[in-house]
Amino acid sequence: MNLFTSIKMAARNIRGNKMRSFLTMLGIIIGVSSVIALLAIGQGSSKSVTDSVNSLGTNLITVNITNTDTHFTMDNLKEVKQATGVKSVAPVLSGRSTLRNGSTNSQVSVTGTTSSYLSIRQLTVKQGRFVSSLDEKFRQKIVVLGSDLATTLFENESPIDKKVLIDGESYLVVGVLNSKGGSMGSSSDDAAFLPFSTAQRLIGTTYITQFYAQAESQDSVNWAMAGISRVLSQTYSDSDDYSVVNQQDVMEAMSSVTSTMTMLLAGIAGISLLVGGIGIMNIMLVSVTERTREIGIRKAIGAKRKDIMLQFLIEAAVLSMLGGLCGVGIGILAAKIYALAVGGTIVYSLPIMAAAFLFSAVVGIVFGVFPAYKASKLNPIEALRME
Repeated sequence: MNLFTSIKMAARNIRGNKMRSFLTMLGIIIGVSSVIALLAIGQGSSKSVTDSVNSLGTNLITVNITNTDTHFTMDNLKEVKQATGVKSVAPVLSGRSTLRNGSTNSQVSVTGTTSSYLSIRQLTVKQGRFVSSLDEKFRQKIVVLGSDLATTLFENESPIDKKVLIDGESYLVVGVLNSKGGSMGSSSDDAAFLPFSTAQRLIGTTYITQFYAQAESQDSVNWAMAGISRVLSQTYSDSDDYSVVNQQDVMEAMSSVTSTMTMLLAGIAGISLLVGGIGIMNIMLVSVTERTREIGIRKAIGAKRKDIMLQFLIEAAVLSMLGGLCGVGIGILAAKIYALAVGGTIVYSLPIMAAAFLFSAVVGIVFGVFPAYKASKLNPIEALRME
């Protein structure tokens, strides 16, 4: 019997038991679809993290000061700016405040900073201007709005040179930023920016607990970090009092976490493939028992052991490959539904899809070997006696 005839017979037997065939394939379908969907979501998350980090610039350095007993001031920050490899620095003072325009109000993040913040965080101005050094020097009560916040408070009107209330105090709007989207769990689109000295008065804090630094280039990031650490060590004796991290460190750490979680979930999903393979072996063993007489007749009219074995192996392979194809389609659809539902990023990988499909075929063949071997070993005379 040739290969084509064996495939036709396998297809006929599958069609003859549609429900049983579907239930047999179910484990394979779930396994393949889970692997594809989870890896697409996991790789999408990794890409989202990478894009978020890169959007801030690869030469951005973030410094957090955890020791509030020893205050870090603007004079200390000037020393940091003189460190080797550092291009510019910007202090950050963050809090939550309520902004009001007429009857419209919104509680958002308020950030006190200096003019260098704009270039360090790679933001651009849509209307008006950003915080200036004169605003900082004279503690001007001015505010720059993120694009979403400006729309919330002023709808389609231009907010430039109009007043808003921040925690009940009047501030002049001097600028609106272009939309940039979220990054690392925060967004400049729904935030307000004040001069650092003004924010100190509003929030009631006189010292710096966080600042951003920009290295002269990507190649000088390590030099800049070493210089910043050297300045900080003159103020703080314990290295646990502060942290100095660059975007590459953040990206590697977050990518490592997402990759580990993705592979863990994919491994769990892969177990479904093995369970599906056991289901195929189970059903094929049942099929051998049911078709014992058929096997006896075929052997009696000249079918060889390899013909019987090939028939059952092909049947197992066709079942698993059909399940694999269905699983690929369902996995793609599931990932797309997830992206639409939560607005996440997904990344499809053709090599992973091909590997999942081929693995499903291998699982079917491997778990089909024993039933096929058992069928081929049947004695034709004993098989013909079976009712």
